[in-house]
This record gives sequence, C-alpha cells and structure tokens, in this order.
Amino acid sequence: MTTVLIVDDQSLQRYAFRILLESAPEVTMVGEAAHGSEAVRLTAELRPDVVLMDIRMPGMDGIEATRRIVAAGDRSRILVLTTFDLDEYVHAALRAGASGFLLKDVRPEELLAGIRAVAAGDAVIAPALTRRILDEYAQHVPQPVDTTAQQARLRGLTEREREILVAIGKGWTNGEISAHFVVAESTVKSHVRSILAKIGARDRIQAVIFAYDLGLARPKTG
Repeated sequence: MTTVLIVDDQSLQRYAFRILLESAPEVTMVGEAAHGSEAVRLTAELRPDVVLMDIRMPGMDGIEATRRIVAAGDRSRILVLTTFDLDEYVHAALRAGASGFLLKDVRPEELLAGIRAVAAGDAVIAPALTRRILDEYAQHVPQPVDTTAQQARLRGLTEREREILVAIGKGWTNGEISAHFVVAESTVKSHVRSILAKIGARDRIQAVIFAYDLGLARPKTG
C-alpha cells in the first residue's frame, strides 16, 4: 500500500486528487496540506511514501518545501504537479530533490502509475520529456556548481558504471542502455542501483542532475 500526502493551495484541486486516490485500492491518502510549511510538518509527522507537491503556493512554496523535506532525510519522495512542464520553477525543484514531474491535467491512470513509480524509487518522466526538461534546466542554472563532492563520488564508479551514468544523463531508458552495451536489462538495473548508491542519488532524475553538473551530459544544440 502506497501512502500519499496531497499538497495544493486550491481546495478543489485537492478534492479532485482525493477522489482519484480513494478510487485506487493500492493507494491511501494520509493527509492534505494547503501550503509548504504545512507540507513539511505533515510529512515529518505522517511519513507518506509520496508527496504530491504543488509549486506555486502562498508563503512557503513547493520548491522550498521539497528542499526541506529532502534535507530532513525523510523517506518520502516528492512528485511535483505543475501547470507548465518547462517553467523555471521545475528546474529549481529538480535541484531541490524532486523525484518526478507530471502536469496537473495528467490522466488519472498516469497519475496513479506515476505515484507507484516514484514510491518505488523510479522517475516518472518519459525519456523524451526528461531530455527536454534537462536541456532547458542546464541552460538556466543561475550559478556555477561546486562539484568537488560529486567528483569524489564519480571516482568511486567502475568504468562500466561511469558509461551507464553518461547514458542515464542522456535520458536513455534501461532498454536503450541494454541494447547499446549488449547486456541483459537485469544487468543494467543492477548497475543503475549501484550507481545511485555510490553517487548518493535518491533516484534516476537526481543521477541525471549529477551527470549534468559534472559535464557528462550536455544540452542539445541546434
């Protein structure tokens, strides 16, 4: 059973999500929050598997709430629900530690699948959308990133793990990686788990951020 906390400042939007979650036997809604500070408090109290996080809210927004939840070391994973798939807030939420992104008008079955994926530690963004978001993100990083710690973690990877990290940074799926390196997909999954553990990434999206910060992946041009 996957537990979910809904965070949105619009009561009608929370109601719509609540109705959807109540219709899914494998998902249980454990609470609702109308702003970021309440989300941080309830996440610490209720420890949901997934937090459905709105971004634009009065007071503490979803980005700061995500940052605080992740910094606290809570096991809860953040699934951001946004109106625009490429606005500047999404890029900031990536660095804050969000585990996935969906639009608010997502189909019910896609939202439920996204919740399950994030709870399992996976990303919920399709590879093509991942590339779009990260290409845009890479061109909007406001300040240079200190990569000293990341470089140390990178040195802990084997040569094959580094190659697969580069592929992850390009937005490749496990199937694409498997075909490229001519190895079983189960082997790729094992490598990915090892990579995430060694670089300290919560999920695949954070591994992509790691690769971008170190210059292992670059935005497309032209």
